[in-house]
Parts: sequence; structure tokens; C-alpha cells
Amino acid sequence: MEITAKMVKELREMTGAGMMDCKKALQENEGNFDKAIDYLREKGMAKAVKKAGRIAAEGLVFDGVTADHKTAVVIEFNAETDFVAKNDEFKNFGKLLVETALNNPVSTVEELKAVKLEDGTTIEEKLVALIAKIGENMNIRRMEKVTTTGFVTTYNHLGGKLGVIVEMSADMTPERLERAKGIAMHVAAMNPSFLNSSEVTPEVLEHEKEIARKQLEMEGKPAKIIENILVGKMRKFYEENCLVDQIYVKAEDKETVAKFAGDMTVLSFTRYKVGEGIEKKVEDFAAEVAAQIKG
Repeated sequence: MEITAKMVKELREMTGAGMMDCKKALQENEGNFDKAIDYLREKGMAKAVKKAGRIAAEGLVFDGVTADHKTAVVIEFNAETDFVAKNDEFKNFGKLLVETALNNPVSTVEELKAVKLEDGTTIEEKLVALIAKIGENMNIRRMEKVTTTGFVTTYNHLGGKLGVIVEMSADMTPERLERAKGIAMHVAAMNPSFLNSSEVTPEVLEHEKEIARKQLEMEGKPAKIIENILVGKMRKFYEENCLVDQIYVKAEDKETVAKFAGDMTVLSFTRYKVGEGIEKKVEDFAAEVAAQIKG
């Protein structure tokens, strides 16, 4: 039976396997799609390794907090397509990652992958098996785990497209927890670059000053007053970029986040947005075919 390019493309779209793998599967099974799919699934582990180079820029951010609100974790788990990120198996694995991170002494992705579960398999082995089963590359991209003497809380936005941890000083009360959740929501909405002015490095500050200085010079401001104007502009920079100096997003009287926090201090924050910093690759089937033939 002749195996056409259309058949190969169709099997590839059904399984996510490589073009040449699909062609061989169809040839080995005389064009029978069901048998070809079984053939590819049987060779799933090898397929998972081959897919490791494919870019996983979609996915979800998963978060969790211990019952005492002393430890929180946020994990970005990526897939190649948003379709797979909506798959229940993908979501269940993300929840397993959070549960495992909270219940084990891990602080990095590599340590998380190495954790051995009750069934004797590691997180990494389960990930490889999931890649083979679904037929798409997946990646535990990053994680942040915060343990505190105060308390922590999280906020998850847009169904998992963005996740936040905030760490607060003081003991937790229902009222303080509510305020902390509000601050976590603010972090999600306003995306501060720094916690406070002390985190702004001299290099960053000088860079911002130089940009503002050139703008003022172009406006024709006299040199003798530019430095005075820069003081106000740097104050504005802090207000726009430092969490505690920002105007709280739900404030009615323009109170800052620091003021909204009341008798607490924000000690740290983490904000993960799915795919930020990843250069997404647009798949081109025709180009892939040409590359495979040339190779």
C-alpha cells in the first residue's frame, strides 16, 4: 500500500509523533491507522526523548499552601499547546507536583524531579511517561518555595495562567489573611519589578535617571533645574515599580500597598506568568518535511 504525505500528516496531527516516525509506523502496519497509533504508543519512551527539544511555552501555573500557611509553592508546568494544558491528566500532574513540593524538603526543580513516590517511581519518570502517553513535550520549568516565620498566601489568576506568592510578617489572622490575598491579587495585576526601593540597584537607578535626563534636555529644561526634577521622577519610578510604594489596586483613597498592609510588612513576593521569557516557535509542517528530506 502506498503511504501518502497526507496520511503521514494526518497521523502526525493525531499523535504528535515525528513525521518520519509516522511514516515508518504506517509502512510497518500497511496503512492501518489504529495499528500505527498502537505502534507509536509502544515506542512511546523513545518518542518522549525525541520530543525533549521541542519548545513548551504553553501550560499552567500551579500553587499551594500548607494548612498552617507557613509554606507555599508556585510551579510553572509547560506544554507545547494550550490544548494539552487543558487536559485533566496534565492538570492532575501539576497538582501532584505541588503536593510533592509541599510535602518534601525540595527547593529546586531538579530536587523535585528526583523525589521518589509511594509507587517507587520518581517525579521525572512519571513526567517522561506522561510525555509518551500524551505525545507532546512537557517541562517543569521553574518553582519557588517559600517558608516563613510569618505567613504566606497565594493567588491564581486566569485559570492558572498566572500565579503569585506573598510572604507577610506577623501571625496570621482571618483579617490579615484577607489583606494578604488582596496584596497577592495586586501583584498579579500590577506586576511590580521590586519589593521596595532598597532592591533597586544603583545601575538600574542610574539607567532610569539617564533616560529621564535626556528627555528633560530634549524638552529644553535648564541644566540647573534638571537635577531637582530628577528627584521627583525617581520618586515616581519607585511608586510605579516597587510593590510597597504602588497605589493599592483596589484603594479608594490612593493608599499605598504598605499602608493597606496595616500592621504587617510584605517580606517577599513571587509572580509567575506562563511562558514569560520563552521564545515561542511557530511550527511549519512544510519546512519540517523539507528539513527531514534534506537531513
